[in-house]
Amino acid sequence: MTGIPLPDKRRPGKSYSAFFKLIPADLTIIGVWLAAGIMAIYIPLLNITPVRVVLVLPVLLFIPGYCLISALFPKDGDIDLTERLVLSMGLSIAIVPLIGLGLNFTPWGIRLDPLVVALTFFTLVMILVACYRRSRLPSEERFSMPFSAIAGTIREEIFPAGSGRVDRLLGVVLVLGILITMVITVFVIVVPTEGEKFTEFYILGENRTAANYPAMNIVGQNYSMFVGIGNHEYRDTSYTIETWMIRTEFNNVTNTSRIMAMDPNDRLSLSLTHNETRIIPYNLSVKKTGYNRIAFLLFDENVPGFEVTGSDRINASYRDLHLVLPGQSEDDA
Repeated sequence: MTGIPLPDKRRPGKSYSAFFKLIPADLTIIGVWLAAGIMAIYIPLLNITPVRVVLVLPVLLFIPGYCLISALFPKDGDIDLTERLVLSMGLSIAIVPLIGLGLNFTPWGIRLDPLVVALTFFTLVMILVACYRRSRLPSEERFSMPFSAIAGTIREEIFPAGSGRVDRLLGVVLVLGILITMVITVFVIVVPTEGEKFTEFYILGENRTAANYPAMNIVGQNYSMFVGIGNHEYRDTSYTIETWMIRTEFNNVTNTSRIMAMDPNDRLSLSLTHNETRIIPYNLSVKKTGYNRIAFLLFDENVPGFEVTGSDRINASYRDLHLVLPGQSEDDA
């Protein structure tokens, strides 16, 4: 009598259902911690407490590397637990800067939101790959995080049985070094030192690039551009942007330009928090003829009265930029 052969449970068959039905406990914890870290970044009030540091640090220094290691080594015994944990931290330190480097060559740049999205995408993809690869293995061969044995395994690696006094002393030094490094890392993140204080100020063309600026040669027509401000003053700052229509004349004898007329054109006020950058759509129009440049003046809280004009007002501004109108030579600019 010929029966129907039963599937071999030890053979890595097409266990796709296991991939979707069960996510290993360690990867589930990773996913929950990642979600908590993202919430700690964006939820008001929570994102200014030490809880943010506690939740976000593992997302940067451990989770990306652990997910990559889980995807590369799904089988129990590929590498031991200590190697898995150490490699997770080492690879995380390499992965996060590489993701930032990649973002630097994209239109989004190295900013918080793109970095969070990219890091989350990478982590989730690695979790899915790790789940799939484990599901292809027999259950007894899959890696499973021995949570209860972690402390004992690390202790055995640092203080092996039968080790001498010198080895134990070196183990204590190693543990202290790791703890001191972790404390310093947390301190640097929680209490960052103030760097140079400055404000970015720039104007962009209609394509949001530093090119293709409008010619502005028709009186009364609106020309689209963008004005960018980045606050790196380590404090909330109120800014005022003024545009002035200027007519200058160049003196070939003294090799200098002199302002002959300077009239206000527009004014805009806004406030930015520290490390906030805003790119503002800006419509500018030439209201009268006879000018050969437009000055963009940026003031912080100290805005002089309109009795201050000409070169004195430009010198009183925190930052200043200008666009040359048609008919102005490069020497005049």
